[in-house]
Amino acid sequence: MSKVYIVGAGPGDYDLITLKGLKTIQQADVILYDRLINEELLNEAGENTEMVFCGKRPDHHALSQKTINHLLCKYALQGKTVTRLKGGDPFVFGRGGEEAEELARKNIPFEIVPGISSGIAAPAYAGIPVTHREYSSSVAFISGVSKLGEDEEEYWEHVVKSMDTLCIYMGVKKLPDICDRLLKYGREADTPIALVQWGTTKQQKTVTGTLTTIVEKARHIENPSMIVVGDVVKLREKLQWFEPYAVEETAAIESVVG
Repeated sequence: MSKVYIVGAGPGDYDLITLKGLKTIQQADVILYDRLINEELLNEAGENTEMVFCGKRPDHHALSQKTINHLLCKYALQGKTVTRLKGGDPFVFGRGGEEAEELARKNIPFEIVPGISSGIAAPAYAGIPVTHREYSSSVAFISGVSKLGEDEEEYWEHVVKSMDTLCIYMGVKKLPDICDRLLKYGREADTPIALVQWGTTKQQKTVTGTLTTIVEKARHIENPSMIVVGDVVKLREKLQWFEPYAVEETAAIESVVG
């Protein structure tokens, strides 16, 4: 029996994986990886490392979570060093907790290697600090697809009234409903909101607006995207740095090639 490393690969930028995360890739006998990791990271693995794609899209899962759990246990029980490579951080909407539970059930040694979550990184690359001394002293990271049953209304009311900044994962398809809920439970119509698609990558796109304008303005935005709600979004106008840089860098590369 060997050890399983449940690793956060970061939000997409190749350089944002931790050194410890990188070492687990280099030392792995088997890597089970998700759709949203930067696949260039797999080049760091040994040439004999077995690769297993576990990608999930909103409408299609390459492997079920049950199957992934089974494979983690199977390879570890074969004496292989296993790296489970997940986008962002494995314990922030990454189902890493469920995988760790299964390993614990089977008494298989495991280690959690945290990663940089897109909930922090995507706003930062868009020039939006999730907290700020003058604008926000609290932030909540929530899922746009949570199924809370009878408690859902109470949940949204609590979140909306108690937090300055909201970072919402997996919420693009439910954006109209999210905006309606925010307005229903007390946010002003002119509350700033931003959507950051493919944050930290060269495909990054950011759209800003208010709760009453964003649905129309963000029609072309798709998953994966982070939604950021709150006055901190106003700072993007002054602090945006990455997208202009990405454009300039691409232009520079093209000029050299040409």
